[in-house]
Amino acid sequence: MPEAAPPGPPCHITTMDITRIPGSRIVEVARLAFSIPDVDFLCFGESDQPSPAAARDAAIRALEDGETRYPDVRGLPALRTALAAYLSGLHAKPVADDRIQITASGMAAFSIALAAVVRPGDRVVMHSPTWPNIANALRLRGAIVEELDLTPQPDGGFALDLDRLDTMMAGARAFVLNSPGNPTGWTATETELRQVYQIVRRHGAWLLSDEVYSRLVYDGRRAAPSVLDIAGPHDRVIVCNSFSKAWVMTGWRLGWMVVPEGSADAIADLVEVSHSGVAPFTQRAGIAAIHDTGTVEAFRQHCATGRALASEALAGLNGIRYRPPDGAFYAFLQIEGLRDSLDMAKRLVSRHGVAVAPGSAFGSAGEGWLRVCYAQSAAKMARAMQRLRDGLRAEMRS
Repeated sequence: MPEAAPPGPPCHITTMDITRIPGSRIVEVARLAFSIPDVDFLCFGESDQPSPAAARDAAIRALEDGETRYPDVRGLPALRTALAAYLSGLHAKPVADDRIQITASGMAAFSIALAAVVRPGDRVVMHSPTWPNIANALRLRGAIVEELDLTPQPDGGFALDLDRLDTMMAGARAFVLNSPGNPTGWTATETELRQVYQIVRRHGAWLLSDEVYSRLVYDGRRAAPSVLDIAGPHDRVIVCNSFSKAWVMTGWRLGWMVVPEGSADAIADLVEVSHSGVAPFTQRAGIAAIHDTGTVEAFRQHCATGRALASEALAGLNGIRYRPPDGAFYAFLQIEGLRDSLDMAKRLVSRHGVAVAPGSAFGSAGEGWLRVCYAQSAAKMARAMQRLRDGLRAEMRS
């Protein structure tokens, strides 16, 4: 009988054993805020409003009916059909249901898109400041992330430098577009979108479009201009979306992708090995939400009210540059002379009882700015914005 091998040294896990990515500065602010009583939270990208009753009721019915088994990894046919009809009615070009893939959140949709098209060493261009999760997901895949800073405008808005984009796309694998954007609210016009599409296509790259805020625009349109208005079904374009924002369903973790025609089976295989599909009772809630057409319009009006309250509170503050955004539900304000937005955000929590997101959480181009989520009730907004107004005045004097 062979002798047992001598025991090796104890196996202790160290930080070197685990892949690390930069921690969230928004979470850092939130953890401080959670430790202090009576803080108004405007730092997270979600509303204090409830999810639609139709979605809640549909999920309960599905659970009671025993819809708790493995789903079709592509998504329930009824949900894919409903989304195809919804998108075809919303945008200039029809979307077939066999191009719809259901995912466990908008971030899961983007993770699948990156798994599909990005390889280690690929260059991927994305505009900045932007939501940091996608950049970190790219780095986890070994991609080289190159940020194209949005150009601040004198009125507090932003512009995308299309000439610079054209230069940066030479040899790049993909361009990540977020319009309406988080945190800036920048929203590409249809003309700009067509130019972006033409640039990316000319370079033979993929266009990956994050459109989770597409319904939250304030100029009377039903939706922001979309890549789905422009691209053909066979183009190298993947559009990612979610029920989280416009349908007030952040905790449900339900999203979708629109993928090129003929790629659905390959995309479904990637979903199978990543999260194996989405709970059927959650998908039933999504079907109900799609058919509950009043929810999005009501929530957009709710956000418009918060937007007006934010604008009113920020008006007349010396040293603040701010323009009401064209889309999404964030006020993004530049503070004159601010060099450490994380420190400012922490001071606003500890001294003034209001939590906002530091601009540096969204990349180096966001330093010197603060992000405020205004998708809150009018009463909460009134109190929180007064605290923010008073806090900014006090901190800018000190």
